[in-house]
Amino acid sequence: MNENAEGARPVLEARGLVKRYGHVTALAGADFELRPGEILAVIGDNGAGKSSLIKALSGALIPDEGRILLDGRPVRFHSPADARRAGIETVYQDLAVAPALDIASNMFLGREVRRKGVLGRVFRLLDHKAMQAEAGGHMQDLKIGITSTKQAVETLSGGQRQGVAVARSAAFARHVVIMDEPTAALGVKESGMVLELIRQVRDRGLPVILISHDMPAVFEVADRIHIQRLGRRVAVVRPAETDMAEAVAIMTGAAPGNLDGAANDNETT
Repeated sequence: MNENAEGARPVLEARGLVKRYGHVTALAGADFELRPGEILAVIGDNGAGKSSLIKALSGALIPDEGRILLDGRPVRFHSPADARRAGIETVYQDLAVAPALDIASNMFLGREVRRKGVLGRVFRLLDHKAMQAEAGGHMQDLKIGITSTKQAVETLSGGQRQGVAVARSAAFARHVVIMDEPTAALGVKESGMVLELIRQVRDRGLPVILISHDMPAVFEVADRIHIQRLGRRVAVVRPAETDMAEAVAIMTGAAPGNLDGAANDNETT
């Protein structure tokens, strides 16, 4: 993480988010802060509310109470499309790629580039060459080894498919990339490749939110770790200053956190 980001205004933050489903409270005054140029991991036991938190930040869930701020300005997302328009891109665990389509088509899925002039305006023809060239550039920037952007995604390995999804998000994100369990169901080698992609996205200037149960991966790449329990943030720790056993103890409630649900995390800096 860029050291200049320590005192910088958070890129994305949440204050006092509450979400109830009948008698079940998924978020109980949850706070959140993502700083510029960092990889922030979000961890928590099942039922901790981390999925609800991330859904709220990505527009997939509308909280009952609380505020979300982007670059210090209040925002209200009613759908994932609202979050995407605000420059927040999410890589979901199921990847949301179309296996039968080629890499370039997947990169521009829902954002297809039309040909210039009457061919694009009237006949709505797509500019396949432009999309292939741009997709190739993004894949090359992230050092994702593929032979051609014309290659069907179904011919790629699991790690390469994840790479396509990551490259797509990095290409269109202006503020934040959210990654939901990106190493799930991947082998050791491919997981390592995805973790390197996450670092590269961060190094290109986009802060990353990483949701993961893979604790070794979290401790390998995260600059800070947000620990969620019982619907709220209970701690923010640094991998360099906290071991895995301590983080798990806080996550499960066996050890106290360093924050209450309404505090900020300045004490961890």
